[in-house]
Amino acid sequence: MRPAFLRRSSSASSSLTPTARVLRLRRRISLLFALTSAVGLIAMAALAVRSDSARWREQLDHSMDVDTSWALGLLETDENGLLATDVLADTMNTDCPPLTVLLVTAEGGSDPTDPTSPTGPGDTGGLTVQHAPAAPCLTVSPDVVLEAGRAAARDGEARGFDRRTTNGEPVRVFALPFYPPEAAEGEGPQGVLVTLTDARAQRDDHRRLVWVVTGGCAVLVLLSAAVGHVLSGRAVRPALTVLGQQEAFLADAAHDLRTPAASLRTLAETALRGETDSTDVHRRTLRLAEGMGRLVDGLLTRARLMSGTATVTRQPLRLDQLVEAVVDEAPAEGHRVRVEAEDTVVVADPDLVRRAVGNLLGNALTHGHAPGVPADVRITVTRDGTLTVEDAGPGLPPEVANALFERFRSGSGSTGLGLSIASWVAHAHGGTLTAGPGEAGGARFVLTLPTPD
Repeated sequence: MRPAFLRRSSSASSSLTPTARVLRLRRRISLLFALTSAVGLIAMAALAVRSDSARWREQLDHSMDVDTSWALGLLETDENGLLATDVLADTMNTDCPPLTVLLVTAEGGSDPTDPTSPTGPGDTGGLTVQHAPAAPCLTVSPDVVLEAGRAAARDGEARGFDRRTTNGEPVRVFALPFYPPEAAEGEGPQGVLVTLTDARAQRDDHRRLVWVVTGGCAVLVLLSAAVGHVLSGRAVRPALTVLGQQEAFLADAAHDLRTPAASLRTLAETALRGETDSTDVHRRTLRLAEGMGRLVDGLLTRARLMSGTATVTRQPLRLDQLVEAVVDEAPAEGHRVRVEAEDTVVVADPDLVRRAVGNLLGNALTHGHAPGVPADVRITVTRDGTLTVEDAGPGLPPEVANALFERFRSGSGSTGLGLSIASWVAHAHGGTLTAGPGEAGGARFVLTLPTPD
């Protein structure tokens, strides 16, 4: 049995609509894109900061290595083999940068084998100050100098350290061990040269680099999130379009078929009770079935048009002949339909244009007259590819005039699918469909289609 929180998560996910699931997927894609970019940028930023930190330390160490190596050549030994720093003190200004000479002695006041000794276990011995600057430009604690000397003497190689002056300013400490002229193999260093240099400028530059890199990463992550959101939106847009078309089709079908389905049910219940003649029931059932067939055909046509599965096949077409054929096939018994057509050739899809003309004519026959009065419809076709359908009915209601070609908005209880399909056919061919008042006070619909010229 699954835990309760898994059941709640599953039920919450199943309660989401398909559109909500696609939008949630888009948010997850955007978040994943942003996190991936953030990880990469942070890794690159950390590498850049670390590389810059090592670079400025290496530069300072190299500069101090040159100074201490040159100063090392000024050290001499007397006839007793003792180190003499007189030449070094006279030749080199050891006050700035401060240069301290430490000698390695066995008497350092500490036991090399004692773990608690300041020199530590395994140290080469104690250190004594052979020479120190009288008024150094950078002042550090004597313990700092001795600590650097001990580390260089213990390792037998040059070492650099980050420390601070007695005033709290950052400095770089460099210690270089030196050996006797005739040192035996494996013999420890004779002493250590320790020097200091100011590291404030390098620290400030490094700190500025850190802030710039941090700010740049933040901006790039935000930009990456925005780009990921846009790209994910483009990726899920087809799915949202399909879902919207599906929901629109279902809404159209439910709205359009509800009334005839209810009428069929009422008719069937009446027939079962024997309250009406069977011939009349069959006639009304046939009429409702035909109406439902037209509705379903219109719904499917609109769905194909909106989804793009119904392609537009353009070819030269005699619009006047097509209009006359549509009028002949239309159920216009009891109504008056006049056609005034010139020889007109348009470039269009015959099936789609036939449906658009049929929808306009059907709309005029249904709504273009008062109750109980036959419709009077006039259709005009001109050589410039213009088809005009005008009736003598009550005209267009003002509340639907601006949204006449939207579904469910044609007024008089119709769903408006016919006019919306006619409008789509016009725009698919690069034409237009407009509506306005007619000369006889009714509605006028003007459909324009492209001509070969």
